[in-house]
Amino acid sequence: MPGPTIKICGISSADALEATVSARADFVGLNFFPPSPRYVDLRLAAELGARASGRIARVGVFVDADDTAIGKTVEAASLDAIQLHGKEAPERAAQLKARFGLPVWKVLSVAGAADIARADSYRDAADFILFDAKTPEGTLPGGMGLSFDWALLAAYRGPLPWGLAGGLTPGNVAEAVRLTGAPMVDTSSGVERATGVKDVDKIAAFCKAARL
Repeated sequence: MPGPTIKICGISSADALEATVSARADFVGLNFFPPSPRYVDLRLAAELGARASGRIARVGVFVDADDTAIGKTVEAASLDAIQLHGKEAPERAAQLKARFGLPVWKVLSVAGAADIARADSYRDAADFILFDAKTPEGTLPGGMGLSFDWALLAAYRGPLPWGLAGGLTPGNVAEAVRLTGAPMVDTSSGVERATGVKDVDKIAAFCKAARL
């Protein structure tokens, strides 16, 4: 059985992008949330987007962004998908999907079973659900190395394709896939040597471990 697809998120340098491509990941995540230490501006987005073109799918990460900001970024980075990591309702996801004609991924922050169940409300609005760990109020919505109880997804059969994020590292991703059956895994801080700084060896190790 083939392993899960893999997204390395929070890429902000050419070296990290090249390492992600070399490790045969399927998606590269570019963060467009200004408070994040992984934020990339339009100039860098254009550079990284061009470098990724034809080699790996580009996913833009947004947090409650307006149409103008998303539109500028979609164009600059030639994004292949839009990831919503804020409080975006199903109606907002559907609106963006219609406006930009790109697949929309919705991140759901998980602390308990009720958070998993929220995926049903995005059935006709989003294309993909990413389950991530809920972070403390007033902190960044992701990229903090937190995980949730993977047993919550052990028997999950939802309405949409889905993936697992939150605290995944080269050391635990194989176990996470074994416990959840996740068809896609996503990491950011788990492959860094310092906050916002990717480690090329950890990227390679993560991709290898995820496919074991």
